Formats: sequence, structure tokens, C-alpha cells
Amino acid sequence: MASLIRAHATSAARRAVAAPTLARNLAQRSVLTAAKSRAIAPRPFSTTPTRLGSGTTDAELSSRLAQELSYEQENSASQGAEEPDWLRDFKSTNTWTIQDVRGSDEICLEREFGNEKIRVLFSIGDIDAQVEEDGMDDAEEGGSSGREDNGESDGEGEGNEPALPVRCAITITKPSPLGALTIDAQAESGTFTIENISFYQDSKLATELTAEADWKRRGLYIGPQFPTLDDALQEHFQGYLEERGIDDDLALFVPLFAEWKEQKEYCTWLDSVKKWVDA
Repeated sequence: MASLIRAHATSAARRAVAAPTLARNLAQRSVLTAAKSRAIAPRPFSTTPTRLGSGTTDAELSSRLAQELSYEQENSASQGAEEPDWLRDFKSTNTWTIQDVRGSDEICLEREFGNEKIRVLFSIGDIDAQVEEDGMDDAEEGGSSGREDNGESDGEGEGNEPALPVRCAITITKPSPLGALTIDAQAESGTFTIENISFYQDSKLATELTAEADWKRRGLYIGPQFPTLDDALQEHFQGYLEERGIDDDLALFVPLFAEWKEQKEYCTWLDSVKKWVDA
């Protein structure tokens, strides 16, 4: 996946026109606070043993893991089994199929459009990387990383926080031997920023995630940086993608889903590690 999702280049002019209904639902129910909640309030530390183990630190670690899990479940949008409204609204359109495997850090959205198969691939790793980068910036400025601060949020309103940017690898394939387009883009603040568009004569080469395919792609011309294209050509490409559902609604959905999944995976990780320590 790393080979398909390239580093963010110079951004094109943003076209932030959000569709009203779904955009409002997504914005009102943003789960960014779930992904960031771990960096807001300090947790009390307890050394109360949960069981006798073979090590002297087992009980303390297990207790801390339990506290962290309880905190996350109480302060995140992922508590309970019910899906959030914004996710149900997205699914109700029956436009995209969500391929989300528990335990994986990758999410794949798929749909068909005429004789085209469209895939949007993104990762929750961008969420972790961005939070870590923000913490490093705070440390360099003499600030706090969040866990040992005074417990106050640095934002005026958590619900007003913009979603973290997420890189996307978009592939549009047609039946062989017609080839495929691959689009490197970034979803942020309800818009896609396109970085570059590549064309592959071999659609299999465009979609394979093997090391061999990655090696072959490195020797190919990947196309110009999208912002360097003629403005009118950029607009036509953007219209082409919007017609296929790669639009403002999707640009709002991708970061929210990445954050929501990241929070679920983090809670699962806490629970699994605690059970392992207790065993």
C-alpha cells in the first residue's frame, strides 16, 4: 500500500463545497475527539493488583491497561456496538462497499461505474502518524504532549476540530487490455486534494500490492504533478472524479471512518494486551 499512497505534494486550490445532508451529519458527529481523546485528560494511576502473576509488575500493568480501556470506552464514539449515524447514512446510499477487516490498518471502498471498477484505499496509520507528529511539535515548542497536562483541551470546541488528513490511493480500472488510472489524493476538510494521476497500460500492475509489482512501477513514468496541469484540465479531471462518487461527501467520510476504526482497533489492542498480561 505504501507504494500506492505517495507523500503529499504541493496542494491544488481547494474546492470546498460540501453536500448539505450528509455533510451536516458527518460534521456534527465527527469522531476526531475519539482519536484524540487519549491526549486530553490525565488518568489516575492505581497499583491495585488484579491477580497474582509470575512478575512483580504484571498487576500494575494490567490495572493501567484496564483504566485506559475504560477511559476510551467511556469517552469515545465507538462505545457500544451501534454504528454512528454518519456511517449508517453513508451505507444507506448503497454507493460504496466498505471492505474493513478487523485487525487490519487498511480500509478499501469499492464500487462499479459503467464498465469501470473503482477502488479507494486508505489507512488508519495516517491518524497515528499525525497524532505523533502533533505531539512532537508540542514538545519542540516546550508544550505538553497531552497526557500530563492540566486536563484541559487546547481547542475551544472539540466538535469544531477539523478531521485529520488521510492519504488515498484511488484506482479506476477498465476491462483488459484497456488499462487503469491511479490517483494519489488527500482527503481533508471535505475536499480531495489531487497530487498526481498516473496511467497504466496493464491494469493488473496498477492494482497489485506485491513487491514485484512495486518494483516494476518504480521504473515507469507516473505522470506530472497534478497542480502543474492546465487549470481547465484540472477542473475536468475533478468533475470526472466527482461523477464517479469521489466527491466532497467521500472526502468528509474517509477521515471520519479512519478515526472511528483507529479508535476501535486501539480499544481492541488494549483489551487483548490486558488479557495476555493476565493469563
